[in-house]
Amino acid sequence: MFQFIPAIDLMDGAVVRLQQGDATRKTVYPVAPANIARQYEEAGAQRIHVVDLDGAFGGSPRNLDAIRAIRAAVSCEIEVGGGIRSAETVATLLDAGINYAVIGTRALEDPAFLATMTAAHSGAIIVGADARDGFLSTRGWTTATELETVPFLTRLRDETGVQTVIFTDIARDGMFTSPNHTALCEVLDIKGLNVIASGGVGTAGDVAALRDLNRSNLVGVIVGKALYDGRVELQDALRAASKS
Repeated sequence: MFQFIPAIDLMDGAVVRLQQGDATRKTVYPVAPANIARQYEEAGAQRIHVVDLDGAFGGSPRNLDAIRAIRAAVSCEIEVGGGIRSAETVATLLDAGINYAVIGTRALEDPAFLATMTAAHSGAIIVGADARDGFLSTRGWTTATELETVPFLTRLRDETGVQTVIFTDIARDGMFTSPNHTALCEVLDIKGLNVIASGGVGTAGDVAALRDLNRSNLVGVIVGKALYDGRVELQDALRAASKS
């Protein structure tokens, strides 16, 4: 089932949103993270995406208190990413009741670690794949790599057994220019890999357009800034995602 997944991005315990991953282009929203999560769930969200941006830039989670407060506030599924680069961090999050740990940098730099985590926590590990112009980026989008997105993700699927990837087009993130369907569909062509899209949604129509791709392995779309800025109403987006 294709899901609309609202996002909460955290810095210094506050809800923020960056444009194209640039920490200098930050908007801070004066609402407690747990309160936003509660609003999302009350509107009908079945899963919430949480990113510890301080963790992504710094290499280890920095917003665990806020993440635990979100977990305590809602009963829906929660996926968390940002700075998850050790087995201990994965265990800490899962023990706290988080449903899915999103591993980005460490998964790309150390596929053997990803394979170990996938084997130990079957179904609870998601790969975060952030790309620009066909190549992956790491460390909170600050480091470009020479890893071609589709060939590398194909190898990860084959060699580590990972089942799901969050594919973010960095150039579109927070820009409301609509998702990059061409790049997304190239990732969707990887057999046996479920994909959650991220980056570029600016209207409920963008959500409907993703749904209308009718790709069985496109299992969701993540949206943050468009919700915070009022460009997309959560209930409209949820209806757009579920409409047959």
